[in-house]
Amino acid sequence: MIRRLPIAAVALGVAGLLPFLGCTIGILLFPSEVPVPNLVRALIAYGGVILAFLGGVHWGFALEPAPALVAPTRAATDRKRLALGVVPALIGWAALLIPLVASPLVAVALLIVGFAVTTLVEQQAQRRGSIPAGYMALRWVLTAVVLLCLVAVLLARLF
Repeated sequence: MIRRLPIAAVALGVAGLLPFLGCTIGILLFPSEVPVPNLVRALIAYGGVILAFLGGVHWGFALEPAPALVAPTRAATDRKRLALGVVPALIGWAALLIPLVASPLVAVALLIVGFAVTTLVEQQAQRRGSIPAGYMALRWVLTAVVLLCLVAVLLARLF
């Protein structure tokens, strides 16, 4: 059963797509213009921030008080949630650092992997009942748009 999310969560989630969409549109419309390298950097930075945010959601799940009847069985799940909370942030941080030593497109590719893997791991957790289905429904929509933006930028800059 899909638990309804607050309308504010949906609205803010969709609003969170605006930087992805804005940077992507700018990169695609002005492929040889001066602002494009800055837009690519902005896209990478925002992608890293959002991956860290997605990780923070799992800390929230892990730190949420558990009913006394399930608290003893929840410890292993919470350890996994805490780990899942750190890994996306580390991927985002790595993406921020990559342009210092390599092509920013490597960072964009890393963000694609980071968003895809995070969502797939979350989907597995949702199947085990560790993540609300309503959250995952929104995540799939938001992640699809993010991945479309990142892949479009990667392909446009490669070709």
